[in-house]
Amino acid sequence: MKITWLGHSAFRIEIADATILIDPFLSGNPSFEGLDKAAVTKGVTHILLTHGHGDHLGDTIPIAKETGATVLANADLAAWLGSKGLENLQPGNTGGTVDFGSFTVTFTNALHSSAFITEDGVSHALGNPNGLMLHIDDEPTLYHMGDTDIFSDMALINELHAPAIGLVPVGDRFTMGGAVAALACKRYFSFDTVIPCHYGTFPIIDQTPEAFVGGMAGGPTEVLTPKPGETVAF
Repeated sequence: MKITWLGHSAFRIEIADATILIDPFLSGNPSFEGLDKAAVTKGVTHILLTHGHGDHLGDTIPIAKETGATVLANADLAAWLGSKGLENLQPGNTGGTVDFGSFTVTFTNALHSSAFITEDGVSHALGNPNGLMLHIDDEPTLYHMGDTDIFSDMALINELHAPAIGLVPVGDRFTMGGAVAALACKRYFSFDTVIPCHYGTFPIIDQTPEAFVGGMAGGPTEVLTPKPGETVAF
């Protein structure tokens, strides 16, 4: 498995027979500037969305229309995307699992909000925010937490799924900050590896993952901090 961080909460996941984008916020993402959008979207088979905010929905619609990728989202968000012309949609909701053959995705809880505000100022409620748990054939289980604060039921998520790799928001203000994110990882999970995200994108969130890295120091979990566009292999 190869994981490429694209800045903010956007990731490209490459496995044997699928290429997956999670929360593909590319256009307008300051951390993505200078990266090759065509290379990032080439061969994409699936797009997975944690919630409907613009900095996570991102370029989903044009990428899906261009590539024919299957889009997975909560039921309300999927219905809204259908109204925008997308046809290859897989809806779900918290606790549910969708089977894509070589991998499954389970919607977990996340403490956040989920709405999209159009250019004319109209707000569309787009269901509940989620984390996404990926069980992949012959690969480590991967957990994208979405945008969230710490919550005690993370312990149950770990008991049910035992994820080995965590993609963890650490930027504060709109998600948990680095110190709290480190507490969540240490108290509730047994990750082999974590990659912090949702930082450095906008001036009002933390610019570095230093608080998270410091909070994880001395523990058994490997912390990776790739630069946007950098790929790590497992």
